[in-house]
Amino acid sequence: MKEAFLLDEECQLSRVTQEVLDYCDPFRCGDEDLDDFFANSAIAYENELMGKTYCWVLHKDVRKIVGMITLANASIHTTHLQNHPRRKINDLITYIKHGRTYPGVLIGRLGVNIDFQGAQYKVGAQIMDFIKAWFRSYDNKTGCRFILVDAVNNEHAIRYYERNGFRPLFPRINDEKAFYHIPENESLRTRMYYYDLL
Repeated sequence: MKEAFLLDEECQLSRVTQEVLDYCDPFRCGDEDLDDFFANSAIAYENELMGKTYCWVLHKDVRKIVGMITLANASIHTTHLQNHPRRKINDLITYIKHGRTYPGVLIGRLGVNIDFQGAQYKVGAQIMDFIKAWFRSYDNKTGCRFILVDAVNNEHAIRYYERNGFRPLFPRINDEKAFYHIPENESLRTRMYYYDLL
């Protein structure tokens, strides 16, 4: 059955430049921090070689950005992980020697235009499918075993990533707090999730 909205057919993928931001309507995803980052920090972030931002622009309205992502190089460092998460990651690797780090890509930011949110569009799921395919493709210039995300620790974000096959790196919130030296009485703002590309 054909989806109501096909991102790869109805939009053009573009790297975000100042020219793109100046030409397009302001991007609004409903999260003020994300909107502010995409509008005011994404270009500087790329200039510092910290990550690259991409957007999907609607063919029939070339001023409308449907979705945006920022990606960066990353890795899972197993040497400092507690036993359980370290074993969990090492068990996924069949290569004869387990390493200290495994390469990945970090989803630093991800947002969907408020006009294209909801089950009738499934833009978030389509963006995630695109990222997975992109880093499995023959054209990928480096090895990339995992997709990582430091997901905002709220029900909506966690449910989105889990629905798309991501798993928490740490089995319990208190384990993650201990790893990052966050006091037990403080809330955990984000949680590290991973997706195995094999």
